[in-house]
Amino acid sequence: MPHPGKPLAAVILLFALGLSLPSLSTNAPRTALLLHVDGAISPAMADYVLHGLDAAAEQHAKLVILEMDTPGGLDSAMRDIIKAILASPVPVVTYVAPSGARAASAGTYILYASHIAAMAPATNVGAATPVQLMGGHSPTPAEPKTAEDRKILNDAVAYIRGLALERGRNPDWAVKAVRSAASLTADQALKQHVIDVMANDIPDLLAKLNGRTLVTETGPVTLHTTAIAVQDYHRGFRVQFLTVLTDPTVAYILLLIGIYGLVFEGYNPGGVLPGVAGAIALLLALYAFHVLPVNFAGLALIVLGVILFVTETFVPAYGTLSIGGLVAFVIGSIILMDTRVPGFAISRGLIGGISSAAALIIVITLWLAVRAHRRPVVSGAEELLEDRGQALQDFSADGDGTVRIHSEIWNARSKTPIRAGEFVKVIRREGLKLIVEPTEHSDSEDT
Repeated sequence: MPHPGKPLAAVILLFALGLSLPSLSTNAPRTALLLHVDGAISPAMADYVLHGLDAAAEQHAKLVILEMDTPGGLDSAMRDIIKAILASPVPVVTYVAPSGARAASAGTYILYASHIAAMAPATNVGAATPVQLMGGHSPTPAEPKTAEDRKILNDAVAYIRGLALERGRNPDWAVKAVRSAASLTADQALKQHVIDVMANDIPDLLAKLNGRTLVTETGPVTLHTTAIAVQDYHRGFRVQFLTVLTDPTVAYILLLIGIYGLVFEGYNPGGVLPGVAGAIALLLALYAFHVLPVNFAGLALIVLGVILFVTETFVPAYGTLSIGGLVAFVIGSIILMDTRVPGFAISRGLIGGISSAAALIIVITLWLAVRAHRRPVVSGAEELLEDRGQALQDFSADGDGTVRIHSEIWNARSKTPIRAGEFVKVIRREGLKLIVEPTEHSDSEDT
């Protein structure tokens, strides 16, 4: 028969454990994940931020801080980041820092989308006009002249206004940042309710956020940021590799390596290494171009230029194909990237260097071709004309005899009598017989 005290003891033990669970949960370490969004907003940067937000949710982090310093970036990458922020169950703070940093163009949209917008002193935000409308001859940076430009501008205005209303920030200035590329310093942004906090550093930011209540995708959240541990979210090998690979200049170099590697393999079948390296480089370049804003007309012109270079070696076009290929290559390289976003243009110095090297090769090839064309004939019947030799015997009355020219013995004929040992000069050739005449000089090699 069970002892009556044992069930009672078990109930008391379970009750005590139940009371201790909240305290264990309360004492669990509270962390804030710190992501460094520096440089252009690229597909690789979007991948980094998205993985960081997922990691924060999995680790039950209390806060995500995006420390930002960006000149802007691609619209597609920016929208991917904003979608992830809006759907994040973990509050996201975008902090423009350190001093001297900026949240320009795409950075302004991300700042507006965040649950908390913060800036360090001596930073700025704004200039959010779509880059397609920049750089024209309009009195203002965004004065659309075509239906497409108006669509781009109105879409950007509606997008940032919606973000401002969602987060309770100044929508009028947001529209001004898009329409007229307005910018604000940190203190001006705080006064105009563009940002929520101005902080000197991360500890100061966390101190000022403590006790604030905000709304996430899962509902209202009150921040408790005192004694919270800040954990860096480092970029893994994947993100670092994508960052390098999606650099337009790197992708451009990989494209050239790929094309010329396959061309060299075609010239030397069985070389293997050029073909393998070229195929790998070409596939990597095509992947990079898949996620980058590429003008495919520029890509086609580059390929055409290389084809014309190669064709010149098979078709004697006296440099016409090579020059046409060079023109196509240069134009294609310049227009290859279909954007004026900072950080997404191919270095003009690189294009100029490669084009100059190609032009130098063309010039050298043409010079060698002209030089070879002007060189005296050294084979065939024409090679013997004007050459000098020596008669080996007295010519007969009919004018026939034999001569030695270039250490070769030839049958010869002459209208003028020639004696053995006299020097002769070739006038022409008739089949296997040389027509010669006497001369007073000989080639140095025959004397």
